Parts: sequence; C-alpha cells; structure tokens
Amino acid sequence: MSSGDLAEPDNTAVRTALWRALHLTADRPPHVFEDEVGLRLAGPDGQWRQRPDMDPAGTAAFRAAIVARARRVEELVDEQAAQGVDQYLLLGAGLDSFAQRRPQPPGGLRVFEIDRPGPQQWKRNRLAELGYGVPDWLRLVPVDFERGEDWLEHLAAAGFDPRRRAVVASVGVSMYLTEDATRDVLRKVAGLAAGTTLAMTFLLPADLLDPADRAGLRTSSESADRAGTPFRSFYTPGRMLALARESGFREVAHLPGRVLAERWFTGRPDGLRPSSGEDFLLATV
Repeated sequence: MSSGDLAEPDNTAVRTALWRALHLTADRPPHVFEDEVGLRLAGPDGQWRQRPDMDPAGTAAFRAAIVARARRVEELVDEQAAQGVDQYLLLGAGLDSFAQRRPQPPGGLRVFEIDRPGPQQWKRNRLAELGYGVPDWLRLVPVDFERGEDWLEHLAAAGFDPRRRAVVASVGVSMYLTEDATRDVLRKVAGLAAGTTLAMTFLLPADLLDPADRAGLRTSSESADRAGTPFRSFYTPGRMLALARESGFREVAHLPGRVLAERWFTGRPDGLRPSSGEDFLLATV
C-alpha cells in the first residue's frame, strides 16, 4: 500500500512543516529552529512557496510563533533527558521530525508519537520511502480519539512505562478539542509517574491578543473552519492553570508567548517576531 492510498496529514500538520522549512529560506540567520525534514515528509509540489499561506511577509509572525514553540519544546526535552527522563511522548505528532533530526536521541530517550491511524500510517510509509524507517526507540502509536480509544492503553502496549518519568508535548492541539477532551488529556497525563512534565499550548481569547494580531486570528479560524478542523476552545491563562490544578498536577506555570519572543527575536535585523495568541502551560506531576 502506498502513502497515496491512505488518509493524508491534516492541513495544519502540513502547514506547520512547511513554515518550519520556510523559516530557513525566508528569514535571515540566526535561525530559531532548523527543520528541513518535515518538508521532505510533506513532499509538496515544486510550487509550494506560491501557496497563499506561504507568503513570506504575510505569514512571518505565524511562522515565527511556530518555530519558537518548537524550539521551546525540544529544549525542554533536552533539559529533562539530562535529568534522567527517558520517555518523550508527542500527542498529535503530525509531521514532527524530532526522531529523524536526532537519530541518536539524548540519554537513550524513547520517543512515542500518538496520532490518528490513517495519517500516521501515511507518515510511516513516507519514512520508509525516504529511507528513515522507524527505529526501535521510535514507537508510532495509532489512536482514534473519535472512537473513544484509551491512548494510555495503546501507549502501554507500545512499550511506554507509566511508572517512569516522561516529558509530554501537546502542541497546536488543544484549540481543536473541547474543554472536556482537554481535561481528559490533562487528567491522564497527571496520572503518570511523579516528575513527568507536560508542555501544552493553548490559544488565547481574541480580546487578550495584541490588537494587530486579532485579524490574523480571525483568518486562521476561518481557514480552520473551511478545512473541517474548527477551533473549538480558547483559554485565558487563569482558566488553563485551573484546569491543570484540578486535574492533579503538582506544579503549574504559564509561559506567555511574548517571553519566547523576547528571548529569541529581540534585536533581529529582519524584525521577525512571533504573533501573540498562543501560550504554553508547563505542568509537573
């Protein structure tokens, strides 16, 4: 069976991979995050740079936000691996390429990617076609959330040990879930081993965005509606922190997107700076 016979990745997963690649050609060094593998996985035609959502100037702020969040997550993975954490779980992995860019993961890390069965099998086939394959330390775990499947059971069957610490990333996912579904994710992660750390992004309500970014949020929301993947949930930082505490996390923290902007984009000669609107929840079991 070829990748063409299967459900393809979501539009958002492809867009994220292309923006990460575009950062390396449209933006001047220093580059915040380097990822060309996602572009190879997506395999767009030669005209992909002419797509309206790839306009270098018009999408610069969104592109910057995407690479900033990717860098923060992978810094967290490295920090946790240095402390002996040896399991990395990606919820809604899409076309993430950590395992291909880091063929010798730090500290003997085992990587678990959860995604919908169709797109994940498509990705598995692409990895084979491109010569990457799926090494033993990378586990692709298909889960159909719409059928109410228990992703913890699937994880355990794939070799994930809930008694050992893990770093868990849920990036660019919560806006597509109902609050009840996000609460369920939080509770399950909070039930993992003490010391497990979660990094989850969430979208802010429009009135908390910088005024200049509100039109972009409307455009993104309308695009998501047309793609059949509407934005379902927005959270104030206080609400997200409350959900995490109620779910059982021992420590919770809010990381505003502007902190990442100040860290990696201050003083850039090209003026590149992330849009506001997507922040991080950092929580520890």
